[in-house]
Order: sequence, then structure tokens, then C-alpha cells
Amino acid sequence: MTELILKLRTLFEGIPYSIVALLGRFSVAGIFWKSGQTKVEGLVIDLVDGQFQLGWPRLSGNAVSLFADEYKLPLISPQLGATFAALGEHVLPVLLLVGLATRFSAAGLLVMTAVIQLLVYPGAWPTHGSWAAILLMLMMIRYL
Repeated sequence: MTELILKLRTLFEGIPYSIVALLGRFSVAGIFWKSGQTKVEGLVIDLVDGQFQLGWPRLSGNAVSLFADEYKLPLISPQLGATFAALGEHVLPVLLLVGLATRFSAAGLLVMTAVIQLLVYPGAWPTHGSWAAILLMLMMIRYL
């Protein structure tokens, strides 16, 4: 039994960080990209569902209403909050996927996650904790 455990441990230790990081990048980027897509009209890029509508993105009226009626962030107008969120949810995931400014992109998404957790959906800590763990991993580990 001990031998089996040691073999499994060796097998698990051999999992390349690059594979784990790639899965983390795609997972977190997908979450934020899909959320950003709900905030814009005129641009639809969904690789999973196969939906493509190229055009100039503009903030949807639903996004502003969501920030005004449900999110109610302090210190920032619903229009500005929706604009910043839509911009961040489109730009930062792309940077994360292509590996440009990975740590800063992950930090930006981590800040967004903290705002969502602390000010919008405090009961969703298991989900947000998972996102935070992945983002922190991408921020802290040097590529091997």
C-alpha cells in the first residue's frame, strides 16, 4: 500500500506546472470573458457556442441597469462601473491567455473578484475563492 502511495505521489509531482497554468488561464479567462459579453452589444465572440458577431462593442443598457439596481457599488456611478467592468472583463482575460503582463492581468481580475465578493455577492465565497486561488497561483509562481 505504501508503495502505491509513493508511486502516485511521484506521478502527481510530475504534473507540469505549464499544464496546470494553461488550464487555470483558460478557465478564469472564460469566466470573465463570458461575463463581459453580457455587458456589451455589437461584439459577440463565443468559441464554445460558436457564436460570432464582429462589430464595434457598445455598453448594453442592461449592464448599466444591473449596476444601478443590483450591484449598487459605492463611490462609482453605474455607467462608469459597467464600463470599467466590461473593459476589464474583455481586456484582462485576453492578456492572461496570450501571456502578456500575466501577473498584472491576474491582479486586475483578482481585484474584480474581491469587489464582487465583498460588495456584490458575499455569499458566493466558494466560487470566488476558487477564482482567487487560480489567479494567485498565476501571480506568484515563476514558470518552470
